[in-house]
Amino acid sequence: MGYPAKPKAAILQKMLPPNNKPMSQLAKDEGIAQGTLYSWLAAARAKGQLMPNGNSTPQGWGSSDKFVAVLETSALNDIALSIYCRKKGLHTQQIKEWRAACEQANDWDRSQNKRLQEHSRSSDKRIKALERELYRKEKALAETAALLVLRKKSQAIWEDQEDERLTP
Repeated sequence: MGYPAKPKAAILQKMLPPNNKPMSQLAKDEGIAQGTLYSWLAAARAKGQLMPNGNSTPQGWGSSDKFVAVLETSALNDIALSIYCRKKGLHTQQIKEWRAACEQANDWDRSQNKRLQEHSRSSDKRIKALERELYRKEKALAETAALLVLRKKSQAIWEDQEDERLTP
């Protein structure tokens, strides 16, 4: 059968700031299963209503909730913004920060691309330096190996000459 719309809306209102009642407490007070409350919350969010995620503080709001708040406040003057913020349990500074984040969201690709290019350049420099060092060490190793081979050959030659002198 379902719950009537008015009591349902009143219960949803209790989930919002400034009330911020926890789901468990609200379920206990109203005599409604928590699962039902969560489904109402999800349905309200799907309709585009500003409903915080699980956390009732603004820090717990999802990005879609923050975006909705920015959209709802975009045309408001300072007084209306203050009233809106008091009603939702927010600070005007939070709305301003969220608005700035939304504005910067479009530049994310550009800034991310710039960061990746800088990282790529620094990686390329590091790789070249390591390759130079490896080349230098390979040359030194080859030189050492050549010296060892020459030393063994010279020892073999000297031993052969001494053997010839000693044999009558």
